[in-house]
Amino acid sequence: MSTLAQLKLTAQSKPAQMSPVQQRRNKLAKRVWEQIELAKAQAQGTQYTPIKFRTVTDSETGARKQIETTKRVKQWWFTADNGKLALSVRYGTKVLELAPKKFAVEIATNKDLVTTLELIKGAVLNGELDTAIDSAAVKLKLGFTK
Repeated sequence: MSTLAQLKLTAQSKPAQMSPVQQRRNKLAKRVWEQIELAKAQAQGTQYTPIKFRTVTDSETGARKQIETTKRVKQWWFTADNGKLALSVRYGTKVLELAPKKFAVEIATNKDLVTTLELIKGAVLNGELDTAIDSAAVKLKLGFTK
């Protein structure tokens, strides 16, 4: 018996591109992951400094090369008036409306920050914030039009 005969073969092929909804989910999930890493680093007393690559042109030779730079990650949480932490979820520069007229999540202590961010990441990947992401994406696109 051949090895391929043991497998279930199918005529499926990989999709050429991802749907815009899935792209937006992945973009926000990546940003939430960065916030999780930032919160973990702050809890341990260290700094989270992700690396990004930037392309620069050498002024003398005109050659283009990539250099490593640190990426600045701003934290999404802040101390509210009542002394508790508040976490607002951002898509680009826009704050997402998590529920009608609710733009932040109240967190009791710093220890709950990472678990709350992981819950939000799960909600993003499950599509629970798709309408909020869509409205923020539309507002962002309007900012680029003339």
